[in-house]
Amino acid sequence: MKSDLTNSIATPNGAAMTSASSILNVEAIQTLLPHRYPFALVDRIIEYVPGERAVGIKNVTINEPHFQGHFPGRPLMPGVLIVEAMAQVGGIVLIQLPDIEGDLFVFAGIDKVRFRRPVVPGDQLVMTVELLSFKRRRFGKMQAKAEVDGQRVCEGELMFSLIDH
Repeated sequence: MKSDLTNSIATPNGAAMTSASSILNVEAIQTLLPHRYPFALVDRIIEYVPGERAVGIKNVTINEPHFQGHFPGRPLMPGVLIVEAMAQVGGIVLIQLPDIEGDLFVFAGIDKVRFRRPVVPGDQLVMTVELLSFKRRRFGKMQAKAEVDGQRVCEGELMFSLIDH
């Protein structure tokens, strides 16, 4: 079930949430995105403006598998996973655009990405992703940023392409 983009978010299981300061928990996120462990990288959506933007949270914990090798004795969240987490927040916006049901967005490009400081276990990554453009119902471009404790850790432009699956 898709959402009425002017008033609420409706997950496929029918649970509706209002668009002003919406909260989607991990179960609701899983009804919208196909990602699963260990690649489900968004724990909660704390803000959502239909067709425009979303703000999501990733709680970074030492139990995540990538910390075993990245890096022993100095665990750092890989930059590519920070970018992937931002993309998943963007996916929440894209998948709820009108007439998108049942399709899948994948990366088409990543531009101007900069990393400002490391992300470590115990951090809470707050990611804000805004839709810049959506062309021919197939291509989306989004501006993304990630912060920890109000300090920017990553930013960049993410491009998506709609594929049938």
